Amino acid sequence: MIPIAPDGLHGFAFQTGTWRVRHRKLKRRLAGETAWWEFEGSCCAWEILDGAGNLDDHLIPDPNGAYRAATLRTLDRKTGTWSIYWADQRATELAPPLRGRFENGVGLFHGDDEFEGKPIRVRFIWSEMTPDHARWEQAFSPDAGATWEVNWVMSFERTAAAR
Repeated sequence: MIPIAPDGLHGFAFQTGTWRVRHRKLKRRLAGETAWWEFEGSCCAWEILDGAGNLDDHLIPDPNGAYRAATLRTLDRKTGTWSIYWADQRATELAPPLRGRFENGVGLFHGDDEFEGKPIRVRFIWSEMTPDHARWEQAFSPDAGATWEVNWVMSFERTAAAR
């Protein structure tokens, strides 16, 4: 486990570098689906704003069509809370932010969004961070967080070139 400073600064420093990403993505979300797609992509990430920010750039060869995506993360240094913004080539705007922090080696982030025209809660969990590995998962809740459906997991493995 990589320790994260209590103030959150450099919270995403573990992600800096180049990664092979193993995706496990539910074929249909919030539909009672149990079948998953599994595929590999890549990610390159770096810190910005003297550790109070992070950017990553993904190549996602999704079975429904490959696309590029990026994440912008910014830290509110007064509260220690991170805001996470997702953008990809399939949409024209940033997704609404998720907000949260790292505690006990796990990053927990929540936000509100829409899925198929209906309001949902979204949850990201960052865990299992080591110098060469990290795990991210996304879950949706159609009932304000009473129940959650994990629909996408990324397992990050640092590439040999970045070691």
